[in-house]
Amino acid sequence: MLDVGSRLRGPAAPAAPAGRDRAVDALRAFAILGVVLGHWLVTAFVATGDGDGLRVTSPLAAMPALAPLTWVLQTLAVFFLVGGYAAGKGLRPDEPWGARLRRRLARLARPLPVLLAAWVPAAAGLWWAGFPGDSVYTLVKLVLSPLWFLCVYVVLTAFTPAIAAVWKRLGIWGAVLLVGATAAIDTGRFALGAPGWTGWITVLTGWLVPFYLGIAWADGALRSRRAGLVLLAGGAAATALLILYAGYPASMVGVPGAATSNLSPPTLAAVAFGLAQTGLALLLHGPLTRWTRRARAWPVIAAANRSALTIFLWHQTALMAVTVGAFLAADGLPGLLTPPDRPGWVAARLAWLPVFALALAGIGALAHRFGRSRRPGAAADPNLRHRPDISRRTPRFWRPPENRRTISDGRKADDAATQDDLAARPTAPTGPRLRRDHLRDHADDRRDGARGPVCGTRPGPVHGALDAGRPVRGRARGDRAGAQDGAAGRRP
Repeated sequence: MLDVGSRLRGPAAPAAPAGRDRAVDALRAFAILGVVLGHWLVTAFVATGDGDGLRVTSPLAAMPALAPLTWVLQTLAVFFLVGGYAAGKGLRPDEPWGARLRRRLARLARPLPVLLAAWVPAAAGLWWAGFPGDSVYTLVKLVLSPLWFLCVYVVLTAFTPAIAAVWKRLGIWGAVLLVGATAAIDTGRFALGAPGWTGWITVLTGWLVPFYLGIAWADGALRSRRAGLVLLAGGAAATALLILYAGYPASMVGVPGAATSNLSPPTLAAVAFGLAQTGLALLLHGPLTRWTRRARAWPVIAAANRSALTIFLWHQTALMAVTVGAFLAADGLPGLLTPPDRPGWVAARLAWLPVFALALAGIGALAHRFGRSRRPGAAADPNLRHRPDISRRTPRFWRPPENRRTISDGRKADDAATQDDLAARPTAPTGPRLRRDHLRDHADDRRDGARGPVCGTRPGPVHGALDAGRPVRGRARGDRAGAQDGAAGRRP
């Protein structure tokens, strides 16, 4: 009898890989959404004085009251927190340093060159079309400026074993020392007249704080509600005091023309704000876990995680493609090419967000086609690339030997164990032709005697397979052949 309650609730949520923390994936999805919306809302283009090019400005310069918007959309600390959690989960005993780094950064190998290769002819085309050199430089700089995040992430990922060892030895005091180092550097810059270049040291000390706490979180620390409340309240209070009494900017992103930026390089106020974001993320872990179990929530979160790198690399390109196209076709479009000095500009810019999203979807689909990389391990054994994985339509009575580990099995295990960012990829079902390949490979192995006769304990069921009690005559032709083959192998 059908369960009426389950029918009213709708279909069950798609299963995530075993051991995967859905709430961490949700935090990553919200972080990438904040970065994209933040750049699309606070980056504005206006025509230069001669009308031949574009220059960059920001509504935050003309409307400082919008600074609280940056408290919601500046989510870099959440990125580094989740990155530290994924790196901590990905640590494997006795794994060589180089192999671990290649495994963690394999998905960055091809998308970055594709971005650079696309903008070389694009910049040349803009210059050929008559754009001034300063305007072309501004556009290229906006495309490349977010890549500093990836550079810092690569460095922190490379030193994850050392950071984890420090956590094991110092515990939470390691984060205290990092905050103190950032405070000392800021004191030297703003109070003691130290050279300005010393501030760039905080790019590592500042963003290492949430990354360090992410490794601690992966190790089982910071799981209590009290830890989240202390970080949220303490970080928010410290941020407010630094803004009100120490002269730090209220905006958590850079503002054109401002004397001090909280991000370039990161200041003590940005670090304190990151602690508050970390505490909020820890408190939201439970509610997000429950929310991602819904049937409609998890597919969206999984899709955002699969496309996170593509979105991050190309969202500025989508913004500039729409803006430059409008600049060449029309003049003075509200919210796009008008000065961002009135509240009406914000409302007009909100209307442009769907256009930016459509442009990003098209550019991202094209970039993904050229930037797809092979799965880890495929190059090591070319034969494995053509060996299909088990699908939901494979009969229950057959299962590959335990010592055969396909690429998809390995990747799912890695993603579940490491909470791999940019990769929550469910295995796609295979068709009848690939299923017959499975059965043929298994029959060849048994005929060659490589793994001995199929006898003894009956193999366990494969998740999602056809019902074993279903009559053989009612199955597909390939399934019927597999049943007869398995029965022949079980005869003494």
